[in-house]
Amino acid sequence: MPERATAPASTAATSALAAARLAAAMRDATDTRDLRFGPGAVSQTGAMFAGLFPGRAAVVVADEHTWAVAGAAVTAALTGAGVEVLAPVLLAGRPVVHADYDTVTTLRVALEPLDAVAVAVGSGTLNDVTKRASAELDRPYACVGTAASMDGYTAFGSAITKDAFKQTLAGPAPRGVLADLTVMAGAPARMSAYGYGDLIEKIPAGADWILADELGIEPIDEDVWMLVQGPLREALAPAARIRAGDEAALTGLVEGLLMSGLAMQVHKSSRPASGAGHHFSHLWEMEGLGADDDPPLSHGFKVGLGAVSIAALYERVLEEDLTTLDVDECVARWPSREAMAERVRADFAEPLLTPALAAVLRKYVTAAELRARLTRLRDRWPVIVERCRAQLLPAADLARLLDEVGAVSHPAQIGLSPHAFRATYRRAQMIRDRYTVLDLLTETGRLGPVVDRLFEPDGHWGRDRTTTGE
Repeated sequence: MPERATAPASTAATSALAAARLAAAMRDATDTRDLRFGPGAVSQTGAMFAGLFPGRAAVVVADEHTWAVAGAAVTAALTGAGVEVLAPVLLAGRPVVHADYDTVTTLRVALEPLDAVAVAVGSGTLNDVTKRASAELDRPYACVGTAASMDGYTAFGSAITKDAFKQTLAGPAPRGVLADLTVMAGAPARMSAYGYGDLIEKIPAGADWILADELGIEPIDEDVWMLVQGPLREALAPAARIRAGDEAALTGLVEGLLMSGLAMQVHKSSRPASGAGHHFSHLWEMEGLGADDDPPLSHGFKVGLGAVSIAALYERVLEEDLTTLDVDECVARWPSREAMAERVRADFAEPLLTPALAAVLRKYVTAAELRARLTRLRDRWPVIVERCRAQLLPAADLARLLDEVGAVSHPAQIGLSPHAFRATYRRAQMIRDRYTVLDLLTETGRLGPVVDRLFEPDGHWGRDRTTTGE
């Protein structure tokens, strides 16, 4: 099974280093067998496809915008390599295509009668819906990325809204992935800012995984951890240059996004790349925040704000002395399953209520289990603080970097009311069963008080009256 990550000979030294790291990461990839990365890489689409799918026909899946950007070049590369290319499946550019199950169904119906392998030409939505549609047809697919806008190109599973609930639906990562830096550098600057917001959340997401590791809930896989965290700080450093479209700076961003996807592919889970900051974004997406904007408010912008929100929360949490935690008191006030379900019912209505209830009850622990977990938390707290502080950056630094890249760092920028934003800290804990700092605070009874401190005059949000609503 050939596995390689290649870049054209003209690629700069930084890109060559990125390609080498990606090639090393590919050794553990379970689905992706060929990854090509660099300026002008789109010309290699035909060679990649012919090597992966000998004798098979190709069908390009794009929307009107991505077809204009790379559709002709991809088709020319395929035909130049002797690949039979069927008429493309083009989705509308307006209204904007959404990554929802209706779109998956539409695409699956279009692909089903075709004896061909789909080649998605686009970014997040097109990749996700093609991945899921191909999975339902039990077919492989390939992807040509057109923007550095998200980390899902190389990831297992698709982020799809189904029954009004944003969820990860199973589906193998693309067999072949091609990332052309020239094409990506030519995308609107906001799209790189989307990807930057997606990537920066890996910082607090790492702290969430540390918590789960220390509490014996979900151990860290060190190899997978390094795929995400190894290149992360370097990729995030040149925020202003990424905004300016500097190709060398963009190289690091694209590498970080591809490595993040590979980590999810290897781990068969989004845990390595997604924490409570993503929960914020998923909640807002399910509620339709910014869906009617032109362009619609991106996942990456919301995730970036989620990253700042959770980093600010961690700053307060890590000031706590949980070595003195009164475990008996926490256990005594721990709600029953039904009482916990009532909390969810108080915060959600259908169609979000049913899946939120399911998520909360999946991660519900009995009083005895809570006692064991909180005893471990109390005993391990000094180590947890040390590890999390080494992982995290100050919320103010994350906000500054997001501002430099042209992303979102404040709820007022996305039209989120102070009341709704404050409530997100509580409600985001209820929509996923993944353990994060929100769960730690819920289980210790500290979520409300710690969030309140963020809105006090010396808190991250209290320093800005537009957040507090004063």
